[in-house]
Amino acid sequence: MRDGIRFLLGHEERAIGTIDPTMTVLRYLREHEHLTGTKEGCAEGDCGACTVVIGELADDGIVYKAVNSCIQFMPLLDGKQLIAVEHLANEDGSLHPAQQAMCDHHASQCGFCTPGFVMSLFAQGENAAAPDRGALKDILAGNLCRCTGYGPILDAGEASVEQGRSDRFERAEEKVSNTLTTWSDDPGVEVHSHGKSYYAPSSADELASLYLEHPDAHIISGLTDVGLWVTKMHRTLPALIYIGNVPELKSIDLTEDAISIGAGVTLAEAHEVLGTHYPDLGELIRRFASLQIRNVATVCGNIANGSPIGDTPPAFIALDAQLVLRHGDERRTIALEDFFIEYGKQDRAPGEFVERVLVPLPEPNVSFGCYKISKRFDQDISAVCGAFSAKFEYGTVEDIRICFGGMAGTPQRATKAEGTLRGGAWDEATVRAAMDALGDDYTPLTDMRGSADYRMRAARNLLFKFFAETADVASETRVLDVPEAAHG
Repeated sequence: MRDGIRFLLGHEERAIGTIDPTMTVLRYLREHEHLTGTKEGCAEGDCGACTVVIGELADDGIVYKAVNSCIQFMPLLDGKQLIAVEHLANEDGSLHPAQQAMCDHHASQCGFCTPGFVMSLFAQGENAAAPDRGALKDILAGNLCRCTGYGPILDAGEASVEQGRSDRFERAEEKVSNTLTTWSDDPGVEVHSHGKSYYAPSSADELASLYLEHPDAHIISGLTDVGLWVTKMHRTLPALIYIGNVPELKSIDLTEDAISIGAGVTLAEAHEVLGTHYPDLGELIRRFASLQIRNVATVCGNIANGSPIGDTPPAFIALDAQLVLRHGDERRTIALEDFFIEYGKQDRAPGEFVERVLVPLPEPNVSFGCYKISKRFDQDISAVCGAFSAKFEYGTVEDIRICFGGMAGTPQRATKAEGTLRGGAWDEATVRAAMDALGDDYTPLTDMRGSADYRMRAARNLLFKFFAETADVASETRVLDVPEAAHG
């Protein structure tokens, strides 16, 4: 492995041999490069004031991603381009369209959050055609502003992205691409400093071997969870293994009966394929978090961290997803629901890691719905997340799987409620009996996100919501060629 990291800061090369593996990109920019346009607001990836853009090689050039620099560690920049707000202006000093539009539309008041908004707009303009206002709201959902009411910012966003891509980054893309391509041929990376070690293997075999050598290391990818261990909990992490450079883990494959998602695939990358096959799941991912988070957080990371309030596990469990685990050269496949043993404990041996998740493709006569209940509509942690997958035949429930997050110490099936429904008519009387049975399935806790009573009421009402949205489908007597999805 190569010692140290190298990256482009704007268009300038940086090579760093010794650095604290858990130093955040935000701290580096402000304290070492003295680029103070990037702000710290929340230190947990919530407010967007620290937004920067990362340029990475892709099959068709460079992909630019807006990310939260407050929870990204410096070694993850290796082989990439880091762009801060100070890098946007043109060579002659004129403002970038994203900056100029914010001025023209009076979209800044106190100015603290403005650089983050500019960087989100810049990333969008570099990658895609102009979105409509609704899509623009999704793009900016991870940037919070206390002053403007967002209207002028949205006006500026529309004006900015409509101008298309014509800036110094477009002009320099070939040169940047050549540099990053040259660096991509390097072996894996490691950094040792401040009593900590960081490893970035370049193959799945190398990863498996490393993890056997360092079973106490933390496997990381997006750092949207682990990053907070450092910024909020001030924990010391002696060893980290980054999987973002492992090509085998970054693939999404469609098999005959499943969507196979590697451990390095981000939520943003999986959004389209999952949403195409399961519209409700696509909507769940859209609300999962901000775009800055979805750009780096992985689907499998949301599983492997074992959180009882992770949003994707309830949906995947309702769909009977399978998990592929690897330990050295050995692999085993288990039902995802069996991975979660109890709060903080999963069925994973030392040195064993999640390699991919297998999400079954839709089947005829099966309806699927999932719903997220949270205090805020956008980028908030769920109080309750419910998912339902039911197979109907002539108005009867042939089979059903129900899973909730936020109702127990793990994502958990509602087996009593399922038993009440299975084989019975899909009607209000049967469903209300199943709603009552949820009291035998769960004993929810009271915390800052909701009381036990609120959670139980919400779970029961979500089951009824699924019934209301699928009653017509269930009553059909013909075999459905295309499964209907409940929309929440």
